[in-house]
Amino acid sequence: MPTLDGDDPVALRQAAQRLAAGELVAFPTETVYGLGARADDDVSVAGIYAAKGRPSEHPLIVHVADVAASAHFSGGLSPAALRLTARFWPGPLTVIVPRRPGVAAAAAGGQDSIGLRLPAHPVALALLREAARLGVPGVAAPSANRFGRISPTAAAHVVQEFGSALTVLDGGDCEVGIESAIVDCTRDPPALLRPGQLPRRALEAALGRALADPDARSPRAPGLLASHYAPVAPLRLLDTVALRHRLQSGRNEAGRAGGVVGVYSRLAFAGGPGYSARVMPADAAAAAHELFSVLREFDAAGVAAIWVERPPPGPPWDGVRDRLQRAAT
Repeated sequence: MPTLDGDDPVALRQAAQRLAAGELVAFPTETVYGLGARADDDVSVAGIYAAKGRPSEHPLIVHVADVAASAHFSGGLSPAALRLTARFWPGPLTVIVPRRPGVAAAAAGGQDSIGLRLPAHPVALALLREAARLGVPGVAAPSANRFGRISPTAAAHVVQEFGSALTVLDGGDCEVGIESAIVDCTRDPPALLRPGQLPRRALEAALGRALADPDARSPRAPGLLASHYAPVAPLRLLDTVALRHRLQSGRNEAGRAGGVVGVYSRLAFAGGPGYSARVMPADAAAAAHELFSVLREFDAAGVAAIWVERPPPGPPWDGVRDRLQRAAT
């Protein structure tokens, strides 16, 4: 099936009709591309788990067309969730809230809580609104990739993952490039389960209080496995000194004869025998935007290993650091 143009109203209607009929549709958000199914139909949602090879107890995020639509899935938004959504929706923020009994059990991974998000991408919003007009209250959509692998930030990445049989709505490259921040609002104080582009301090400023860290009380949430976001080639995180030493000494531990190591670094390094190189932006938001795309480029080039310079310390890099640490596990 050809990729559909997200700017074409006819294509948007076709994609919404397929969602309403229980089919899977991949679509862009400002973070990454999602693999969507109507969240109120457990059979449709089961198709997501099957396509991704994702365990059915691993919950999905439900995307809604507006704040009012969250009432279909939630037992009620807490004051903390209301403050966060008022400040950051539409945007790269998922709030975990109590799930309304009898609704979207499969999308929630069987939990009594559910993750909700209102994306900011114009194509995603148009699709969700058209689907809502057809009776779809929300769309469950994890990243449109095989479970545990690199998230897609372009329509072509989705086709690489699933082939041409899947309906893909093309909305261009994703602006943010890493998944949304996830805040658990089922507890007091709320907890930051997954960092994203939104800085922790901005979330805390909106709440007027500090966020807790995940603990044993935290519900299951997407992207929290120790190993996730992984390229095919083994990824190793190295501090700046160690990476510079390896590059200067010519130590190529690619893992097989003639293998090429991909290097993603802030160092000005042009590559050399046995190496290919990309310079990581010094700005955290710019690095997040291209992170998954660069890892996919290295995989496509057939490198045997990927070396990545550890991101700098500090909150702006929390999202990138989280993804790289899991990719390297």
